[in-house]
Amino acid sequence: MTKADIVAKIADRIGMEKNEVQATVETFMEEVKTSLEGGENVYLRGFGSFIIKERAEKTGRNISKNTTIKIPAHNIPAFKPAKVFMEGVKENVSVKK
Repeated sequence: MTKADIVAKIADRIGMEKNEVQATVETFMEEVKTSLEGGENVYLRGFGSFIIKERAEKTGRNISKNTTIKIPAHNIPAFKPAKVFMEGVKENVSVKK
């Protein structure tokens, strides 16, 4: 599902214009991004949390040059789904083989 699909479904569901819904969705995403860039996690009860994870310094390998490099400690954004969200996915999505 793409952002355009989400906008279309929300617009159909609540009867708003697609451009208004798109502006709302983009504003939401920008606020989440701004909060994480400012070091603040975003918690959405019943959905999940957008959090900042800290990665420790580690040693990596440059295979083409056969050398080791140090990867410095850094922060990355992550999404942690709520328990209710995870249980719903587990119950409703079949395992593909």
